[in-house]
Amino acid sequence: MTYIVTDPCIKCKFMDCVEVCPVDCFYEGENFLVISPDECIDCGVCEPECPVDAIKPDTEDDADGKWLKLNADYAKVWPNITVKGEPPADAADWERVTGKLEANHFSPNPGKGS
Repeated sequence: MTYIVTDPCIKCKFMDCVEVCPVDCFYEGENFLVISPDECIDCGVCEPECPVDAIKPDTEDDADGKWLKLNADYAKVWPNITVKGEPPADAADWERVTGKLEANHFSPNPGKGS
């Protein structure tokens, strides 16, 4: 098992999870974070740190495994992030929005990393 980042993180990207990860398995996109399933040690310390409940065990993924695949694919191309940054200025506006992936709010562009 591994942990994955899901829809609520899109356009929120609070990054509290990054600070507590003992193996630095988070990768940063322009408006989303992912966890590398190959690096995650399943410790679970990141899950309660997410203020929007975006981090879940992969066992709670959709039946098609879309979030596990998205996390795995982008962890290979986005830069690693090990230091908490600032969330987007409008993050609070997006906290309660659902269906952000389907509404095309996800950006495939890389973030800055650390």
